[in-house]
Amino acid sequence: MRGRPAGEPADRPVALITGASSGIGAAVAARFAADDKRAWRLLLHGRDRQRLGLLAARTHGSAVPADLTDPAAVQRLSHAVLEDADHVDVLVASAGVGWSGPFVAMPHKAIDEVLSVDFAALVHLVRAVLPRMVERGSGQLVLIGSIAGAVGVRDEAVYSAAKSALGVFADSLRYELRGTGVHVCLVVPGIVDTPFFARRGTPRPTKVRAVSPAQVADEVWRAVTSGRRRQEIFIPRWLRLPARLYGATPGLFRRLAGRFG
Repeated sequence: MRGRPAGEPADRPVALITGASSGIGAAVAARFAADDKRAWRLLLHGRDRQRLGLLAARTHGSAVPADLTDPAAVQRLSHAVLEDADHVDVLVASAGVGWSGPFVAMPHKAIDEVLSVDFAALVHLVRAVLPRMVERGSGQLVLIGSIAGAVGVRDEAVYSAAKSALGVFADSLRYELRGTGVHVCLVVPGIVDTPFFARRGTPRPTKVRAVSPAQVADEVWRAVTSGRRRQEIFIPRWLRLPARLYGATPGLFRRLAGRFG
């Protein structure tokens, strides 16, 4: 990881993007890099060093590779970021892994990986960057959730649980951070056309049209730069309806979900 180049303005806003070596994270990095008005300084996390290095070169960002399944690596990542940049203005937490299949068939290692990457590592990373945000009186946490965390999905019990925990974590932080100048936004995408599904071992569902990573990245960028402090963003927007139905009448939602899948 490189420090701030000589001659670079010290007041450039700093964005840390996790999961940037592919999918949503890579698209978010590209979108922020295209924002000439703000000239973001990008700290790009990922597990694939080669892809991350190529992205860092294209976006003029700094690569900070780390394996989020390793608690010690998460701690080293946090220290490296704060030593290099002193603070983070925006954290976009898009790193995630999945696993699909009956829960009774899920290997213990896969359970630990999903819980570590999708929730525990993110909590520790937020804990590392948040104090400086509060101290400075400004900052934004953009957490990438999933519709699976809002309603629960068959054959994705642990993934759904991790993303649901992320949503409650975001709510709790909002209460604590009220009046500090730090904003928390939860982005809730549906099916996104990324390598996520291939890596989890199950093809992407075809019943529902997938959104592109660029669409999610655009929503993230608008949430950060528009001045509108939105707490939740559903992508596509119609996904808010099943989430609201689940919240208002969970019994009816479960009957419908059980019938129609």
